[in-house]
Amino acid sequence: MALNARLDHRNPLVIDTHELGRRPGALQRLTRTVDAPKDFGIKSVVGVPEGAPVELELRLESVMDGVLVTGTGRARAEGECVRCLEPVGLELEADFQEMFSYPDADDRGRVIAEPGDDAEDDEDRLFVEDGLIDLEPVLRDAVVLALPMQPVCREDCPGLCAECGARLADDPEHHHDAVDMRWAALQGLADTIRDGEKDEKSGAERGVDEKQEK
Repeated sequence: MALNARLDHRNPLVIDTHELGRRPGALQRLTRTVDAPKDFGIKSVVGVPEGAPVELELRLESVMDGVLVTGTGRARAEGECVRCLEPVGLELEADFQEMFSYPDADDRGRVIAEPGDDAEDDEDRLFVEDGLIDLEPVLRDAVVLALPMQPVCREDCPGLCAECGARLADDPEHHHDAVDMRWAALQGLADTIRDGEKDEKSGAERGVDEKQEK
């Protein structure tokens, strides 16, 4: 999180920690329902639709270095079966725990984190900004980890027919007669010979009929 970014307290995923205070050991429990943000899941595979309700249970704990947030997000995810391409719906429960560091100093005046001391560390850390914390990146990561990478409509889904694309679950007896390609050319030659024999026979029969008419 950028340290100088201004968080919007009206955003339901931005949590105000002023009530918690900065006394180590202080606890605060919160429950709220928020609308899922855009692209909340694994893109083009499975995810929580934008605007769908996400139920949050949060536990905020004030520690020496910042605010430790432990929580659970629950929502309904939607996607597509990777085997048969049918719609898939599943109940999602994502657990997370994240430390939000104080970027200035604790209530005793001791410096906890100096922004810019280590740019690489700052990039990986999340901070409390003016008493606010943004849960969206934490919850987004937790949701992605909780979702199946290859969702299926059922564990034994047989998928689609490789030859015609039919859904095999709808027709368990579905099959195609196997053709050995090594014999396909010979089969074609045999069909040609049979057709030639039929033509010759038909010609001979026409000749006999003409003689009889004479």
